[in-house]
Order: sequence, then structure tokens, then C-alpha cells
Amino acid sequence: MQSLSKKIALVTGASRGIGKAIAIALAHAGADVAVNFHSQSAAAESVCKEIRSLGRKSIAIQADVSKTPDIDRLINTVEKDLGAVSILVNNAGIAKILPAEQVTEEIWNEFLRVNLTSVFLLTQRVLPAMRAARWGRIINISSIAAQYGGIVGPHYAASKAGMLGLTHSYAAQFAKEGITVNSIAPGPIETDMSASLPVDVSSRIPVGAMGSVEEVARLAVTIAESPFITGQTFNINGGMYMS
Repeated sequence: MQSLSKKIALVTGASRGIGKAIAIALAHAGADVAVNFHSQSAAAESVCKEIRSLGRKSIAIQADVSKTPDIDRLINTVEKDLGAVSILVNNAGIAKILPAEQVTEEIWNEFLRVNLTSVFLLTQRVLPAMRAARWGRIINISSIAAQYGGIVGPHYAASKAGMLGLTHSYAAQFAKEGITVNSIAPGPIETDMSASLPVDVSSRIPVGAMGSVEEVARLAVTIAESPFITGQTFNINGGMYMS
């Protein structure tokens, strides 16, 4: 029997990269999956098609997850078409390399809104159903930048570090209700977004190469399957940050 059978997963930013890989991996484990996307509708539909080929249900839903009205519409659609969200993967986010002196208040606020506030808003929205079911999994996709600063800039590092604080707080509050909350903090991973990184980034990684989206996805499934793992940050970074 598939470990996540009859579970409903929502993966934000799932039209490509890490989000896509996690959505497909959760489907392999038995979950039906809602694929959230911001603008790439064709790519999101392609992900859904692959999930359906595995015998699972899947829908693609456009939404800006930093905006409350969009979140309400997103969750209402998932609940109507698939059921209550039991696995939430907060993956949607933005990144832009900027030196500190070029980070304006507008940029700072945008990164906090998209990368951090969205996690809070979505978690708050799905928690009531998880608490009623006494079962839930929340997985936040943070970054190695949250732990050592990184190369993108303070706007990005701060937004990703805030996710770790949210993870700890929610995990502590809801552990007794069957709800686990964890973070994954990837280092450089081969994605479209990684194309903006310096060309020598692999030489900075102790293992000598960037990671794959499949590695992150396998870890996400393991976390979703476990009733015992909570409040943790999983570092998958090739040895760049060792805790």
C-alpha cells in the first residue's frame, strides 16, 4: 500500500524545479496533488498530466500565494475538487542576487511578502482542517542562505531564515495534534533558478557538484511519511553548511 494514499497535498510553485519534483514524488507515494503556479500554466498542466499518469488526481491552480484573496480561492478550489489539504509544501519563492547597498525597502518588503508571509498565510489557512483530522504535514522549503548568509543578499537570506522560526513555532504548538512541521534548507540545486548563480558555484561545494531536485523530493516524502519527525531543518547542501 502506498504510504500517503488518501492524502491531499498542495505544493506551491510546483510548475518547475524543486516544487515539480516534490509534487511528482508525493504522487508516487500515493497522494493526490494540487499543483499551484503563478504564471506558467502550460508547465503546471504538464506536471498534473504526469501525476495523473500515476493514477492519482491532480489539478493546476493559478494563485499568488502572497495575497490572501488568492490563497482563499486556492484552498477553496483544492477542498472542492480534491478534499481538505493534509500535506502543505511551501515552496513558492523568488530570488534575485543583489548587493546589500542595492536592496531598497520596496525590494525588502517584496521578498518578505512572497517568501515568508505566504508561508504564514497558507499555514494559517490549512491548519483548521488538519487539526480537525488530527493529521497534517507542513514542509517549508527554506535555503542554506538562512544559515550562512549565502550570495543572493540580505533580503533573500532574511526571508528564508524567517521560515525556520515559523517552522519551530508551529511544530511546538501542534505536535500533540498529529501535525508535524519541518523545513528543508537546500544548497545549490540544479534548477532554472540556479542559472543565475555564479558559474564557479560548484567549486565552492565540498562534494564538487550541485544537488538534484530528486534528492530534495525524496527527503520531502520521507518527512511526509513520518509521524515522529518535527521541528527540524534538513540541510541538503553537499557539505556547504554543516550543523
